Amino acid sequence: MDRLFDLNHPFFIPLWRRVVIVALSCGWALVEFAGGSPFWGILFGAIGLYAGWHFFFNFNPREPDK
Repeated sequence: MDRLFDLNHPFFIPLWRRVVIVALSCGWALVEFAGGSPFWGILFGAIGLYAGWHFFFNFNPREPDK
């Protein structure tokens, strides 16, 4: 299935990359909330939660293309 972001790409196989992406997204959401921008806080929080769900509960990486 084609998606805008392929979260099963082989780039995301190392655990540290997945953790950094989720932490940065959720951390930026906190920065936006602290700065008084709830729209952007909700947006980045949703991205972080979606990525966390996909990376840690629903992750099924595909084989690298040759």
